[in-house]
Amino acid sequence: MNDKAQFVPRTQGNEISSFQTIWSAPSNIALVKYWGKKELQIPCNPSVSFTLDQCRTTTSVRFKKQKTAQDHTSLAVHYDGKPAPSFVPKVKTFIDRILPYAPYLKEYHLQIDTVNSFPHSSGIASSASAMAALAAAVMDLEQQIYPSLTVEDQIKKCSFLARLGSGSAARSVEGPLVLWGEHTATPDSSDLFGVRWVKAADVFKTYRDTILLVDKGQKEVSSTVGHNLMHNHPFAENRFSQANDHYQDLLAILEKGDLNGFADLVEREALSLHAMMLTSSPSYILMHPNTIQIIQEVRRYRKTTALNLTFTLDAGANVHLLYPEHESEQIGQFIESYLRQYCQDNELIYDRVGTGLKKM
Repeated sequence: MNDKAQFVPRTQGNEISSFQTIWSAPSNIALVKYWGKKELQIPCNPSVSFTLDQCRTTTSVRFKKQKTAQDHTSLAVHYDGKPAPSFVPKVKTFIDRILPYAPYLKEYHLQIDTVNSFPHSSGIASSASAMAALAAAVMDLEQQIYPSLTVEDQIKKCSFLARLGSGSAARSVEGPLVLWGEHTATPDSSDLFGVRWVKAADVFKTYRDTILLVDKGQKEVSSTVGHNLMHNHPFAENRFSQANDHYQDLLAILEKGDLNGFADLVEREALSLHAMMLTSSPSYILMHPNTIQIIQEVRRYRKTTALNLTFTLDAGANVHLLYPEHESEQIGQFIESYLRQYCQDNELIYDRVGTGLKKM
């Protein structure tokens, strides 16, 4: 499943002088975390994620053919209606990485306009949704150039391209559950793109995710830096081994509909992720005091009520609260009465698992 050559166009396509498209891509929250990567966004361990629904990046791209093809792609980036020169280097890096698989981009100037429905760079995987939306726009152009592309081929290549911009973006193309990274337990899995997983019990297909915005600011340490600190980390190999075991265990838990097993494994995964940060060199802490307070409140609540409220964390201070739809009324009351106070400006996001990309 790791043949990159399948994504290289082989034939001459249609001439498209200009094209505009708008795509919305969701963020995702990993249940089994990927932390540490090899060259060109290859994960050191497989991961499993819920695709979100409301936390989205919406990106408009206008492709306009230039008079002469360039060695690189010409582009301009706007964020939330304003020029965003700070975004250009990351987008350029992404485009340069995908040019071997989308060589037609050299012929175009790209005007990119993007906006998030949630705070940028605060640990809600904004790079994942942004790169998935941009990759979807590129694939929309490719479908105009090569109309014989099947929907399945588009989805697979979109995930492949998105991964080259942000590893976790491979998981934002489809939903509600996506696997990314090779594992013997799932023969269809790949390091190159995400794969939709459909064997989960129905209860997990409507799960809720309420995101407590403990800190809406930019993280002190970026995910890119954090991944790189896994090189020569004293516990890296044990972590990769743990994640491989958890991957297989979680798929069995999801298939059985085991809510208690889900809470136990997902919370241990979240804390393992932050343990890697605490023990890296240099070490760093992304959790805040309110993050810890929320974790303690969630565990107390679950013990006293037997309701299935679970926390997970991404690479940041914010807390994702996961719970089944049929318990959402009671758990929602608890969140409003006891947990919202720990959020910056009392702000949170009510979300749920979703289905992936949407063409606007």
